[in-house]
Amino acid sequence: MSLVKPLALVTGASRGIGAAIAEKLASHGFHVLINYVSNEAKAIEVVNTIIAAGGSAEPLRFDVTSEAEIATAFEFISKKTQTTGAALEVLVNNAGISEDGLILRLKKESLDRTLQTNLVSAILTCKEAARLMMKNRKGSIIQISSVVGEMGNAGQVAYSAAKAGMIGLTKSLAKELASRHIRVNAVTPGYIQTDMTNALNETQKTAIIEGIPLGYLGEGQDVANLVAFLALPESRYITGQVIGINGGLYI
Repeated sequence: MSLVKPLALVTGASRGIGAAIAEKLASHGFHVLINYVSNEAKAIEVVNTIIAAGGSAEPLRFDVTSEAEIATAFEFISKKTQTTGAALEVLVNNAGISEDGLILRLKKESLDRTLQTNLVSAILTCKEAARLMMKNRKGSIIQISSVVGEMGNAGQVAYSAAKAGMIGLTKSLAKELASRHIRVNAVTPGYIQTDMTNALNETQKTAIIEGIPLGYLGEGQDVANLVAFLALPESRYITGQVIGINGGLYI
């Protein structure tokens, strides 16, 4: 049995859902690259948590909105493969932002940031990851989209469009890469307990929960469990799929 751990890259992994995914993948034997752009302390905290639990990880800083920085990051991954023999087997596109507002108040700058961070970055990282995975004829790419990319939401036109775009990316790329045994799937979380939901008042939380058939908010671990399944060989016959994890909010 090889002692070399396969590589998994999780973008936006310094907190929230991304951190939960990183920790879960590490528990399954991946050496996880913790992407961050500004909060190095939080990224190192996630790395230390993984190592303390017996896993393997390291921080990897790059701005997902910069094509040049993405290229440099994947050059680093390629060199790591050459020197250690550890191949990139998993990419999780989790980085994202939401700048909410009605379309009549939507500014072009906000639209550009939302599309660039949520959608364009995913396309560019998929392009670079595909180059590496095709050489190994193996890999799993997982997009963290959103339930609003499926059902829409007033006040989130740009965000919904970007997340819906990730679904189109998933389906098209799955067809492109299937012959090289690279699977591409999307996960669409509903309301998950994060910094954003923690900032809501009790009235707002109650209104949200009333719309969820299961009657409670999800946790980052719920998303992480599904992502880990899609990353592992147990899901080897699943590709091009969009899997909801929303407590029944959208069926």
